[in-house]
Amino acid sequence: MNDILPEETPAWRFLEATLADLLTEYGYREIRLPLLESTELFRRSIGEVTDIVEKEMYTFADRNGDSVTLRPEGTAGCVRAAAQHGLLRESVQRLWYRGPMFRHERPQKGRLRQFHQFGAEVFGLPGPDIDAEMLAMTDRLWRRLGIHDALELELNSLGTPESRAAYRAALVAYLSEYRAELDEDSQRRLDTNPLRILDSKAERTQVLLADAPALADHYDDESRRHFAGLRERLDTAGVRYRINPRLVRGLDYYGKTVFEWTSDRLGAQATACAGGRFDGLIEQLGDRPTPAIGFGIGLERLLLLLQATGGAESVDRGLPDAYLVAADAVAATALPVAERLRDAVPDLRLQCHCGGGSLKSQLKRADRSGAAFALILGEEEAGSGSLTLKYLREDRPQQRLALEEAAAVLGRECAAARRCV
Repeated sequence: MNDILPEETPAWRFLEATLADLLTEYGYREIRLPLLESTELFRRSIGEVTDIVEKEMYTFADRNGDSVTLRPEGTAGCVRAAAQHGLLRESVQRLWYRGPMFRHERPQKGRLRQFHQFGAEVFGLPGPDIDAEMLAMTDRLWRRLGIHDALELELNSLGTPESRAAYRAALVAYLSEYRAELDEDSQRRLDTNPLRILDSKAERTQVLLADAPALADHYDDESRRHFAGLRERLDTAGVRYRINPRLVRGLDYYGKTVFEWTSDRLGAQATACAGGRFDGLIEQLGDRPTPAIGFGIGLERLLLLLQATGGAESVDRGLPDAYLVAADAVAATALPVAERLRDAVPDLRLQCHCGGGSLKSQLKRADRSGAAFALILGEEEAGSGSLTLKYLREDRPQQRLALEEAAAVLGRECAAARRCV
């Protein structure tokens, strides 16, 4: 778990604001969820035999002896909240959320034990049209962030529960003949979660899978129609994708559409965004059957991708526009002058010097702050109701301006002067 320092937070704010604005444009509303949930919620939703539940959750007993868990992902809590508060009995729900998640994994680049995720879920729409819109929306997000060329959409369908059960039986029958040749994890999964074997990174297991039964050969008519409808809409919208027949998700609740946006610029942690349909989860948790689809974006990984592609360089770092310094004799008048400027220029980023010192030392502080301008309030300026405006980033002569004129100049020039360094 790590701290996010002031030098890093502007990129976080930029990314979070871009995501929130885009989701709002598509009709999604924000929901805020607790970090702590009943452990049973994740056991029932994620699955008892998944790596998350078996190895990775932060679970403990509270003072009442109830088992609680720091959320390892957001979908289960979002479903719980939507059902608990009757949202699923209303109209179609499009929701988004963000915040920290927790998994006790081996820390590495792009993967922390406390990581941050942005998620979106849609409840109440069964057709491939919402699947396609969600993928078009994420495609637009990458364009807006300037990282579109660094990402590839991988797409698959896990089919309906019935077709998936038929495929599961065929896959187990095939792999059982080669059990001794499978890697240790795949041997264990053969009895618990055999579809996860398709995602194995073990070289010998991948060789065996080359001749394994194909999931697509076991689709029923509903699975075929849904997947064909999704691909047709993506083709029409110009969203590029690659069918990956080995793509599965690590959580038990997925079915039909599954997808991942991956990049070759993230090292081993190649997935920046992943999701899919979970039509059976809501009924599994005790509410009426409701179709659903969603995705999660790892913000740490997205920030790494922004940095790798140079996109982070264009982020507004939140530096002050101007830094007000004042001679010691008139220091008491600096605050009301600063407040008048803030009234006149509402979005002005003005840092007012505190802590005393000579004008020379204060101007050094102004330069180090990253501000575009220094505003000097000396005894002459205080007596005449004016300020001296000094350009810190440009070779231009300083100006003596009346307070109202200084406000007008700052209003015109500050937006242009804001920049990323």
